[in-house]
Amino acid sequence: MGLPKFVNIKEVGPREGMQFEKGPISTADKIRLVDMLSDCNFKQIEVTSFVSPKWVPQMADADEVTRAYKRRPGTEYNCIFLNAKGLERAVAHGKFDMRGTLWATASDTFSKKNTNRSIEETYVDLAERIGLFKSFNIPVERIGVMAAFGCNFEGDIDQQHVVEMVARLIDIAQRQDVNITSIALADTMGWATPLTMRRMLGSLRDRWPEKRINLHLHDTRGLGLSNAFAAMEMGVDDFDAAVGGLGGCPYGGFKGAAGNISSEDLVHMCHELGIETGVDLDRLIETAREAETIVGHPLPGKLIQGTPLKAYRRTLAA
Repeated sequence: MGLPKFVNIKEVGPREGMQFEKGPISTADKIRLVDMLSDCNFKQIEVTSFVSPKWVPQMADADEVTRAYKRRPGTEYNCIFLNAKGLERAVAHGKFDMRGTLWATASDTFSKKNTNRSIEETYVDLAERIGLFKSFNIPVERIGVMAAFGCNFEGDIDQQHVVEMVARLIDIAQRQDVNITSIALADTMGWATPLTMRRMLGSLRDRWPEKRINLHLHDTRGLGLSNAFAAMEMGVDDFDAAVGGLGGCPYGGFKGAAGNISSEDLVHMCHELGIETGVDLDRLIETAREAETIVGHPLPGKLIQGTPLKAYRRTLAA
């Protein structure tokens, strides 16, 4: 299978990045970051998370951020919510392109730490969640599995276990008259390798060849872009990424690890491979540098300090 001609990159830095930061980030800076990313021409941006400020104080200003950011024509704006109250808050603003995803976690230990529910308890809750989405006329087209490749608490995750989880999630959706068209896999704690990536995607493709696959990759152990490339070779054309490599997982059992794969590094790799993204790389690099200023510490993205090859070629040709 050849490389895709176009790759969609969903920018999740404003939500996942800000959620992971320990120091206070001003509401104005959060809004500015979203608006700068909009100017980079992303097709999708994840803005914020409507969760309890008791558990995630970094998201206490979600309503203020939502009221102030500027929507750009041609960009979808998404958010995260964990319950009916959060969903109601998000819908009330009328500024998000709401889509429902049915998530479960492949590690029981991590599921309890992250959502306070076991895997089985999550399955039980999903029918109610589908009903909630339907009550707001929100389409549900995607299922997702977190910690799909490994867990810092339980180790390697068996591939067949993930395949069976995907099958069960699709079955739950079908019993509620919901047609799933997309499967999302999150390497939440950075356990994937190009080899395990190819094997996992091969198993999913064999069973559900018609379904689109989305990947949410973390660069915890430096294999994020390698895993993205391996996935592209398998035909995957939909990725989450974060400007500057912002983000991480607050319940993942490690400190100081790199976050999501860097948006600008992923865009650069795609462009060097002849793959279109629609993203303005020069503006994105400027935005990544500004993101580093906003959070007040170095970010792991390589192009914050480096220069895209295209710029060097222009200089050498002059």
